Amino acid sequence: MGEYVKLNVEGLKEIRKMNPAMTSYNVEMTEVTGGTFWKAYTPEQIAGTEEVPPPDFSQGNPVLSMLEWIDPIDSTNPKLIKLAKSISTGLWVRVSGGWATKTYYDFDGEGQIPEGYQSRLTKEQWINILDFVKAVEGRLLISLANCAGLHSAEEPWNPSQAEKIFALSKEHGVPVEAVEFTNEPNMLYAIMEGYTAEHFRRDQDLFHKWLRENYPEVIAVGPCTCDPEPMREYLEENGEEATSGGGGVADVFPSCTTNDLLEGCTEKLDIFSYHYYNGVSERMKAMSPTMFTPASEATSEKYLNMARNCVRAYGKYRDKYCPGAEMWVTESGDAGAGGHTWGSTYLEVQRELNEFGSFAAETKGVIFHNTLASSDYGYLQHGTFDPRPSYFAVVLWNQLMGETVYDSGEEIREGAHVFAHSRKDGKEGVAYLVINNSKTETTTVELSKEAAVYRLDGNGDMRSSVMYLNGKALVLGENDELPVMEGEITPAGTYEVAPGACVFITI
Repeated sequence: MGEYVKLNVEGLKEIRKMNPAMTSYNVEMTEVTGGTFWKAYTPEQIAGTEEVPPPDFSQGNPVLSMLEWIDPIDSTNPKLIKLAKSISTGLWVRVSGGWATKTYYDFDGEGQIPEGYQSRLTKEQWINILDFVKAVEGRLLISLANCAGLHSAEEPWNPSQAEKIFALSKEHGVPVEAVEFTNEPNMLYAIMEGYTAEHFRRDQDLFHKWLRENYPEVIAVGPCTCDPEPMREYLEENGEEATSGGGGVADVFPSCTTNDLLEGCTEKLDIFSYHYYNGVSERMKAMSPTMFTPASEATSEKYLNMARNCVRAYGKYRDKYCPGAEMWVTESGDAGAGGHTWGSTYLEVQRELNEFGSFAAETKGVIFHNTLASSDYGYLQHGTFDPRPSYFAVVLWNQLMGETVYDSGEEIREGAHVFAHSRKDGKEGVAYLVINNSKTETTTVELSKEAAVYRLDGNGDMRSSVMYLNGKALVLGENDELPVMEGEITPAGTYEVAPGACVFITI
């Protein structure tokens, strides 16, 4: 028998006000400069009818076989700007990723990549990104270059590169408003040879001193870790098997801990940040099978609850190093290493919406979806900027779910992941999200009053590349117009949520 849920608009307990920029996103630096990124899956792999080949160890580093070249993103493209702005305005745009750590800021047109760096950011490329942030009415967060091209492990960090990018951004009228010193510094081996946690602590303190002397208005965010240890600790403390640590590729490669990076730092952070992924994608399954979740388990309680558990796991670290601060997930997605084969399909929508709901219920902060427009976990397809189902899901979330978060009164359980917010339109009442993650059972929802219902599904195919709203395909119209997304007026009484459906309900 399926679950029964009763939705009321009276007497709900307020939990908090969420950050209005909660649903922000990441633009990888390799998109800006051009470079390597995760290979796109084939249509057959996306449909689940073709296996993803295992990594090739013959090249030494197996990750190389998982990458392909991508040209610089056209951040001036009107379609990209239109779709990004339609997610919401006032969001954070994070320009970062692992590639940012070794990017040289060639704003003087030298035309060369100095030794110790791997890529080159031109003045024109950066100005185009600044113009993009302005066009979508966003706010800019970056991480900095910190590699052997700037200094050796034994030499202290110096501000020569930071001065360039901060000055140009401010001069152009789109200042850096928040910064993480280094992307995923827990993987120290990827920064430079011989770099230790002690070196990182020294350099992060030097940077934060420089920041507060020169740009005191900028928010210091960190440590930007993808450390799997907090999740493992949390699961073990709660009697659960510690499989995926929520760290993505850090679950596979050597890394130091969050404590290693922060213990003893003299300069304090303003915001506590971490990265969260539901383990690793099919690309890395052979390298770490226990960190991989198959498609058959993509709607399971264990899989969907990873985001909530990760917030709780990192909470004690925030309380220790940054008490009272917001928590920012500065990279988040369905799986490290470019996302699962189903990341671009309707099957990903349950995880995405469940993450929003559970995060807002647990803490105040921001989630930076990785990415806006690259690889299979992107909201938009790289190059064409065609929207995926997850794109329409986040747009609808922002249209309907207001800032006030309520206790829904319903325990999270299979078939009934229920979240309650104020209405985004400012009217009295409640906006609910009901996720039926059961594969076989229908969930019955009791409506106390007439309601507008927005039913999302794959029209019978969980791996559909098109999502449907109340039976209508969500696709762009002429001139890339977004489809009208309206609810169906439903009378008071009972409403049935089919297996696998996600339903927004405004009462």
